[in-house]
Amino acid sequence: MSKLSFDSVEVLIYDPVPANRTATRAAMYALGFRRTETVSTLEAFVEAMQKAPPDIALCEAQGAAEDLCATIQQLRQGGAGHNPFVVIIVTAWDKSTTMINRVVSSGADDLLLRPFSTALLGSRIEAHVERRKNFVITTDYVGPDRRKDTGRASDGELFEPPNSLKMKAKDKLPSDVIARRLDNELKAAREKLSSEKLRRDAFQVCILWRLAQEAPLAAGQTSPDLLKLQGLAKSIEARIIDTEYQPAVEWCQSVLAATEGLALGVDRNASMHLLGHAALSLHNAFHPEKTAADQLSEIDATVALIRARNQAEKLAS
Repeated sequence: MSKLSFDSVEVLIYDPVPANRTATRAAMYALGFRRTETVSTLEAFVEAMQKAPPDIALCEAQGAAEDLCATIQQLRQGGAGHNPFVVIIVTAWDKSTTMINRVVSSGADDLLLRPFSTALLGSRIEAHVERRKNFVITTDYVGPDRRKDTGRASDGELFEPPNSLKMKAKDKLPSDVIARRLDNELKAAREKLSSEKLRRDAFQVCILWRLAQEAPLAAGQTSPDLLKLQGLAKSIEARIIDTEYQPAVEWCQSVLAATEGLALGVDRNASMHLLGHAALSLHNAFHPEKTAADQLSEIDATVALIRARNQAEKLAS
C-alpha cells in the first residue's frame, strides 16, 4: 500500500450504527485516509453525494439494504448526483445470496462482508485504484461489468469510468489538474451514459411492445410490462427535454397514451397500433442508422431469445 497516497482522498461513510461507523472510520484512518465524512442516514448520504461527491463511499446495508441498493442504482443511472461513477463499497453482515445479488445488481463496485480486517479493506480499495472494472450500460443496470462473475448477459459496450480515487491516490496529480481532468472525464462519461441509456431504453420499449402483443389484459388490469413501458417513456421524455431529441417527446407521450388505453381496455387494436407506431418511431429517433427492416429483425430476434429463455425456465421448474 506504500505506493499509494490517500491523504487527499475524500471519503464518505454511511452507516446507521455508531459502532460500525467508528470502526470503519478508524480502519480508513489506519490506511492513510485523512478526509473522511460520516453520515448516519440514507437521506444524509444522498445529500452529501449531491453536494460534494467523494472519491470513495462506504455504505452499510444493515437495516435498509433494499433502499440503499435502489439509491446506488439511481446514482449510477445519473439521477442522484453530479458524479454517477464514484467508487462505492457496500458493507454488510448479511451473507445471504439475496443480499449479494441485490448489491451486485445495484451497480456498486464491491461488497465487503463484516467483520473485515483493515488489511482486507485496504486490498479491496487498492484493487479499485489499480484494477477497477470497466462499466457497462444496459436498460436496468449501470455499473461494473460482472459477466464473468454472475453470468449477466449483456452486449453493452464497456468503458472506463472516471476515477478520482486513482487520480489522487496513484497519479498524485495537483488539485487543479485533477479538477479539470475529472470535469472533462465526467462530461464525456455522462454524455455517453445519457446517449446509451436513450438508445437502450428505446429498444426496450420496442421489446415490451412486442411482448404486450402476446399478453392481452382484461379491462382495469396493468401488467408489470405495461408499468415498465410507462416508466421508460417517462424516463426518456425527461432526458430529452431541451436536447436535440426534443421532437421525440411526442412519441413518448404516444407510448403513454397507448399504455393507458391498454390498461383501461379501450379499443385494444387501436391502442396496440398506436403503441407499435410510437415505439418504432422512438427507436428510430435514437437509431437513425438502422433501416425499418433492420429494426424489426433485431427486435424480433431479441423477443425470440426472451421466449426461449422463459420456456426453458418453465420446463426447469
